[in-house]
Amino acid sequence: MTHAVLDRVAAVHERPGPVVMGVVNVTPDSFSDGGRWVETDAAVTHGLHLVAEGAAIVDVGGESTRPGAERPSEQEELRRVVPVVEALAAQDVVVSVDTMRASVAEAALSAGGAIINDVSGGLADPRMPALVAASGAPFVVMHWRGHSHDMQTRAQYDDVVAEVCAEMRARVEVLLVAGASPEQLVLDPGIGFAKTAEHNWQLLAGLEQVVALGYPVLLGTSRKGFLGSVGRLPGEERPLDARAVVTAATSARAARAGVWCVRVHDVTATVDAIDVVTALGELPGTAS
Repeated sequence: MTHAVLDRVAAVHERPGPVVMGVVNVTPDSFSDGGRWVETDAAVTHGLHLVAEGAAIVDVGGESTRPGAERPSEQEELRRVVPVVEALAAQDVVVSVDTMRASVAEAALSAGGAIINDVSGGLADPRMPALVAASGAPFVVMHWRGHSHDMQTRAQYDDVVAEVCAEMRARVEVLLVAGASPEQLVLDPGIGFAKTAEHNWQLLAGLEQVVALGYPVLLGTSRKGFLGSVGRLPGEERPLDARAVVTAATSARAARAGVWCVRVHDVTATVDAIDVVTALGELPGTAS
């Protein structure tokens, strides 16, 4: 990674193992914390709290991408996101904007945002690849097969790891042709997006194949449904606010695989898990 923003992230991070990205959902309907941070002041305060806990990046999103969610208007998404990005950036926080809209990404970058995190990998808005190329901002290319209202109907794979890798490589080629540089691109295998629980576990088991594509990898498992049900009887689930430990376990797995960044709601638990992997000498390139 030689991109200036990613170098800045590394300087802020100042610890071994994956960078931690803290989540701030400025939405009334996100699956995990909808409505808690919808007011600008509350969202900014929460973002600063995540930084104090060890997050090197704060990811601000104004659109819920839970299965079945309806999209807000462009104007509403801008209203939710831009003031939060601006306020956090003014306090020298590295801010990522979680959006599928080029207009929102552009406004967030103008407000001081540093990274574009697009769960569609540039597929949802045909203007996004050109914006990525023109802006020079790091861009998270997530594996995506469709919007939230019907994405789970597309969760069909013969070999989920191989197919996700192939589809992300195809998106990378589109972005490079559009003028983006390889140094801008970060890959995300899209845990939970057009994936069943079984697919999610197979992707976690095969993370080294994603890392082997040669780009920094971001992993987002935090509080997702497959973690709620793991180890539970059929019909039983951990509550959303009781998934910090299982999320941290996946962060430890990500650290061992050489993932660059983990996106989480509960920063402290994940930082602790990565510290344990580090102490054991299990990070790639280290020995116990």
